[in-house]
Amino acid sequence: QEWDYGAYEGVTTKEIVAGRPGWNVFRDGCPGGEQAADVGARADAIIAGLRVVAGNVLIFSSAHFLRVLAARWIGLPPEGGEHFVLDTASLSVLGYEHDLSEPVIRRWNQR
Repeated sequence: QEWDYGAYEGVTTKEIVAGRPGWNVFRDGCPGGEQAADVGARADAIIAGLRVVAGNVLIFSSAHFLRVLAARWIGLPPEGGEHFVLDTASLSVLGYEHDLSEPVIRRWNQR
C-alpha cells in the first residue's frame, strides 16, 4: 500500500504548499490520511518479513513509501525518508554489509 494522502489525494505538492507554506509530507503528514510514523510502521513490518527470507526480493511501490522503507532499513526514523530523492522508474538495492546487523543501501535511484 502506498501512502494514504487523505484530503491531499490527487492534489499536487505545489497546490498543497500554496495553502500550507513549508508543508512536507514526511514532517507534516496528511489530514485525514497517514503520518510518517504510520507509514514507518508498515515499512517496519515489511522489513521484519524480509529479514527471514532466504534470497532476493523485488518490491515495487511509490517513491514516498520507498523513501521511508530505505530510511527504516538503515535505522533512521520514517521522517528520514525526506533525505532520499527517488525518481520515477528508478532502481534501488538494499542489502547488508556482512550480516543482518549491518543493513546498507547498495544502490539508490539508478536508471
